[in-house]
Amino acid sequence: MSTPATHAIPPGMHTLTPHLVCEGASDAIAFYKKAFNAEELARLPGADGKLMHAMLRIGDSTVMLCDDFPQWGSLGPKALKGSPVYLHLYVKDVDAAMKQAVDAGAQVTMPVADMFWGDRYGQLVDPFGHRWSMATHKLDLTPEEIRQNMEKMGGCGAPK
Repeated sequence: MSTPATHAIPPGMHTLTPHLVCEGASDAIAFYKKAFNAEELARLPGADGKLMHAMLRIGDSTVMLCDDFPQWGSLGPKALKGSPVYLHLYVKDVDAAMKQAVDAGAQVTMPVADMFWGDRYGQLVDPFGHRWSMATHKLDLTPEEIRQNMEKMGGCGAPK
């Protein structure tokens, strides 16, 4: 009897997949479904009702998540007093997508605006402390055009 070939990277997965720790992972799944049209792919509850593992698909990408388990050093952004990480979503209509996320309970941290690199872009934080940036790509620009646009804005700390 032959065994089907095992793939080092499972079908449908990418080489880089975010794995979020959330205080209240089941609530986070409900939020991501409402805010980002996430599709739930898997859920593995533990004996205490906390989620040991879950997988969602947002657009064409997979996001893994679990509940926090402080006893194992697995802490979410709330326990850590924030996150330095942004999860970035490219969407067809960033204004509508940001509104949908806000209507679901996210807070805008940077309103949507046209950016010097050619994207219409904004940022928000979800109710679980994870930070998200969202954009719709509007213009294809060369690195030199991006640099010139940035300099027109006052440089933003770029080397001259």
